[in-house]
Amino acid sequence: MSPKAAALVLVLLAVAGAQADINPDEVASMLWKYFTELGSHAKETVDQLHQTELTKHTLLESNLQSVNSYAEDLQRQLVPFAMELQVRLAQDSQRLKEQIRRELAELQAKLAPYADEVHQQIGTNIRQLQAKMSPYAEELRSQVDRGAGELRRALEPYATELRDRLQDNAESVQASLSPYADRLQQQIDSGVESLKQRLAPLSEELKAQVGQSVEELRRGLSPYAQNVQDGLNRQLESLTAQMEQAAEELRARLAASSEELRAQLSAVAQELRQAAGSDAEGLQQRLAPLAQQLDARVGQMLEAFRQQAAPFGETFGQRLVERLEAMRGKLDSGTAGVEDHLELLEKEVREKVAAFLSTALPAQN
Repeated sequence: MSPKAAALVLVLLAVAGAQADINPDEVASMLWKYFTELGSHAKETVDQLHQTELTKHTLLESNLQSVNSYAEDLQRQLVPFAMELQVRLAQDSQRLKEQIRRELAELQAKLAPYADEVHQQIGTNIRQLQAKMSPYAEELRSQVDRGAGELRRALEPYATELRDRLQDNAESVQASLSPYADRLQQQIDSGVESLKQRLAPLSEELKAQVGQSVEELRRGLSPYAQNVQDGLNRQLESLTAQMEQAAEELRARLAASSEELRAQLSAVAQELRQAAGSDAEGLQQRLAPLAQQLDARVGQMLEAFRQQAAPFGETFGQRLVERLEAMRGKLDSGTAGVEDHLELLEKEVREKVAAFLSTALPAQN
């Protein structure tokens, strides 16, 4: 069995064996990633929809033993559903490509007499979007700075406490290290969670701004797109999906950076736990460098986090502008790229998975 196939089996088993509420979006994400094999190139992604090993029915059946009846029931239904969905996607992929190509050509022909007006409208939308994103980028920088500053201030007393504790005798230092490390870890966890909660709402607000910007663009272009509204709507739907994906990636990057910071800070607490388990003799001498450097090390970690996370807002704004400029180019040329329909295919996966999971299984007690 290939690593890809084994990975799919493991995820399906994990999902099926949970017995808690199943998240359709998680199942859809897993299937979509498998169907596309995480391809980094759009054409490869489409080709892989036709070639994926999921069509081999025995790929999964041999790995579905030793699970409870609920998991087996889900697997018996989910595997054929996934196989059927893969075949459907392969068919829909070609259909959507042809449909989008035809609609875009018709839309381009309809808009051609108003090329200057369309350019001006999209240019206006780009400038408005940049104006809207600028305060959010500044707010993100501000929140990152505040959050990092608050966390540093919360951890500063621990550096002072450690230096003071080293003035005691070795046995007392050793006895107090583990409780001290536990409290330090609790403060780290609390501080990082507060930081994440501070940053999370911004990505949701950005999603709302994305929807508003696309709707403004729709209103601006609709007068020039009479009789080809379906084509315009499909292009705007694809644009919305791309922008929302960028917003989700921003949220994920902020969360990942916060967790990376947690891991770095937690390594300090772990050092102290390990020291507590070593011989008391020479413990103070071994800990002295850490005590002297603790505040500086924490400061360096927080500064690295700040430097990494603060520019995310500007990067997000640039990506949105690139999406709008790409759409303007498509409307000029009437040419659709292979990637134009992938968002619609993924949306179809999510809708079908949600519908399947809502009807396939009985309610669990």
